[in-house]
Amino acid sequence: MREVPVDACSLVSAIGHGLADTLAALRSGTGGLRDDDIWARIADGPVGVVEGLEDAPLEPRVRAFEGRNNRLARLGLLADGFHERVEAAIRRYGRSRIAVVVGTTTAGIREGELAFRGRSAPGDALAQSFSYHHSVDHFSLAAFVRSYLGLEGLAYTVSTACSSSSKVFGDASLLLEAGICDAVVVGGVDSLCEMSLRGFRSLALVSSEPCRPFDQRRAGISLGEAAGFALLSREPLDASSSGIVLAGVGASADAHHMSAPHPDGVGAEIAMREALRSAGLHREDIDYIHLHGTGSKQNDDTEARAVARVFGGAVACSSTKGWTGHCLGAAGIVGAAIACLALRRQTRPGNLNGEQPDSTLGITTSLKTSEVPLRNVLTNAFGFGGNNSSLVFGVRR
Repeated sequence: MREVPVDACSLVSAIGHGLADTLAALRSGTGGLRDDDIWARIADGPVGVVEGLEDAPLEPRVRAFEGRNNRLARLGLLADGFHERVEAAIRRYGRSRIAVVVGTTTAGIREGELAFRGRSAPGDALAQSFSYHHSVDHFSLAAFVRSYLGLEGLAYTVSTACSSSSKVFGDASLLLEAGICDAVVVGGVDSLCEMSLRGFRSLALVSSEPCRPFDQRRAGISLGEAAGFALLSREPLDASSSGIVLAGVGASADAHHMSAPHPDGVGAEIAMREALRSAGLHREDIDYIHLHGTGSKQNDDTEARAVARVFGGAVACSSTKGWTGHCLGAAGIVGAAIACLALRRQTRPGNLNGEQPDSTLGITTSLKTSEVPLRNVLTNAFGFGGNNSSLVFGVRR
């Protein structure tokens, strides 16, 4: 594929509002998983909560979209100067030539939960203030982002479980290649809700302590919430652009099981090989792999098997979910943003809480964040139903 410039990137998660906060947390080993609030009690384990959402109502011009998920999306749009970069793209391309492609799984489910809870009695009508279209509907996220940024181009939402906001990068590259638009705002947002927390708890997948991806003692996942965005364009906006490019995209759907990955990681392997092929790179060209790495025994086992087959055991790998938790539909953009951050700052993230790497997995897990030369980074995002996505980002000076 033709390399696509990444003109801007933002990230908000449990470890901070913006990439500077994220980098500081990665370097200091300060995680964002908490076990002392209502969300943790619902999940029965530590949760990565974004601070400040309860005290940040939306502005009147977008008040129809009020809700936790869109509040979180706004934080992502305002972080890291992202909104200003989109304004620059509007001046260059025009509002109708910038598309919006975003991923989510929960959307505004929390608003639905509160609406049903607010009824006086079962069977009563929901409050007139509740709008399914502006909250629970998956398209509400794309509609909100387009409205908040003042864009007029194509907009849609991708929902493929935990690969949702990774798959959007592949869609964006195709839209740009086809000439349908000149720039694309991609990203993902997933916010905490009881359905997700209780659902994963019922599957016995939640760890009672902060998750330990690829550690011998890993006991399950920690859930979190996040928002992040990237601005992809046909050509770099200007000389201040980062020099980071989307170099390769790979995807697969193994459809092995509704919630369990293929035991041999067949779909994950296909996605990684396709990402390398589309980037025109060989396995030795990848300097670091940002793993999906949820911390559950089965998911880590299968991903590690696939990575070992594609790359051998030499490439440094890590998962950052020990910092942020598993952000579900936003996991892909978290990985993409951290990959771009790693390339820009030449910093390879460690593997928080993974003090005892599982030597049976056949991969090299980097325990500590360190400054190392990086040219190309691969990041994985794998979801329920066998929805697999791998992306390659590179730095071009």
